[in-house]
Amino acid sequence: MKWIIIILGGLLFALGSLWFLQGTGLLTVAPIACVGECKPLEGPSMLWAVAGAAVMAIGGAVILFAARR
Repeated sequence: MKWIIIILGGLLFALGSLWFLQGTGLLTVAPIACVGECKPLEGPSMLWAVAGAAVMAIGGAVILFAARR
């Protein structure tokens, strides 16, 4: 069970890192599965940078919590 929680924390951290890098404008990824008119995120976005940092922090906390158990 401990390893499953660590893996989930790692996935959260990786997803948060992606959102943070896209929000700061350091990384640009084209949309993959679009249903309508999808536009890539261009330029910095404070919302995605803050959301990414928060998810990274949560993922890191989950990893630390599971590793200390």
